[in-house]
Amino acid sequence: MGFRRFSFQLSLRIAFLTLALVAWVYLFMLPGYPTIHFLLTVMVAIQIVEIFRLVSRTNVELTRFLEALRYSDFGQRFQMPKVGAGFEELGSAFTEIIDRFKAERVHREEDLRHLRALTEHVPLPLLSLHPDGRIKLHNNSARQLFGSAHISRLKDLLPFGEDFSKQVLAVEPGERRLATFHLDNLEQKLTISATEIVIATEMEKLISLNNIQSELDGAQLQAWQDLVRVLTHEIMNSITPVASLAKTAAELVDDAIEKLESHPDIVEDLSDVKSAVETVSRRSDGLRDFVQSYRRITRLPQPEKQRIPLLELFDNVQRLVASEWEKKGIALSMTVEPKPLEITADSGLVEQVMFNLLQNAEQVLVDRESPRVEVVGNLNRQGHACVEISDNGPGVPADVAKKVFVPFFTTKREGSGVGLALTRQVMLAHGGTVTLGASESGGAKFTLTFLTNRA
Repeated sequence: MGFRRFSFQLSLRIAFLTLALVAWVYLFMLPGYPTIHFLLTVMVAIQIVEIFRLVSRTNVELTRFLEALRYSDFGQRFQMPKVGAGFEELGSAFTEIIDRFKAERVHREEDLRHLRALTEHVPLPLLSLHPDGRIKLHNNSARQLFGSAHISRLKDLLPFGEDFSKQVLAVEPGERRLATFHLDNLEQKLTISATEIVIATEMEKLISLNNIQSELDGAQLQAWQDLVRVLTHEIMNSITPVASLAKTAAELVDDAIEKLESHPDIVEDLSDVKSAVETVSRRSDGLRDFVQSYRRITRLPQPEKQRIPLLELFDNVQRLVASEWEKKGIALSMTVEPKPLEITADSGLVEQVMFNLLQNAEQVLVDRESPRVEVVGNLNRQGHACVEISDNGPGVPADVAKKVFVPFFTTKREGSGVGLALTRQVMLAHGGTVTLGASESGGAKFTLTFLTNRA
């Protein structure tokens, strides 16, 4: 309706202008009409100005509407009552279109924020690899995985292991690969999966990383526990009657010796038999106690987790060894940075783990000049709480370091191979890890990493 009124008024003005021009030309040819000729000239000028104003003002509003769409300026309003010619309806239509664009834009932004929030809270690290080698980290899990390192190019992945970098580059869409990831002297196994997406004609590879180290450790530990459970059950079933029969045999030999005191030769032979039977009995008891120690691996109590300040934990552990170590001249330093640092753990189990590790350090520092042990609590590059126990002892050979957490493995003559296996089990029960590395002085450094702070 507004456009029709505009066309009608524009046509009417053009018609008046045409008639005025015809009259103006006609009178220009006739002498004696200067006043009328002047008036027609004024009328022609007025009509030209009115037509120009009508068209230009509507063009200005139309241009403003298109510019608002172009630059997403949805705050513009198009109320045009002063333009006339029915353009109030046109202004209302422009405003309605702008409002619809604005509502659609708000809806898309809300969807985008929702998708970003979902991506941000996905527990798997997500990153994009572009054909030119650019990398973009998409969520908090990815940023935590790489710690404080700045990741923007493929070459930035090299510090985390050459194998990891190669696998990220080589993984194909729909494929799944296993890679070794290194960070803070901690080796982890990651699965790498990829899919290909196209955004704005640019193809990129969306990669997800899944840390399966804890699952691998848990499966390995479960396998050891199952093996120990079967072995100890069978051994105990066999050794218990042997020990019982050996004791009974020893008692029977004692009775026989008492009855045959008048036969020295027979008594002497029976004494040898008694000695042999008692040896069997002692070895049976010793083997039974030995097997009982291995049963501890399969009977670890469920941790009762609570928030524990590391300073408080360190004070409790220090009191256990302080007096004895002072007599032996072993220096012990304990520091926490930041001081309010806390962990979510079972204080009793973690104290026992730390005490066992300190005992191991004490044993390797025998006859060591200026023996020293340092215990440090801090946050690693991934933001996880860590406890580092390092000494200035002889260190652990690389081939031995790979086996120290394996149940039954020990380098000590009287060791059972249970202590470090239990340490690893306790840390796995806390959702954490324990690793062995080298200290700055060349000794051993055990690192307890608490990967979760959830109770």
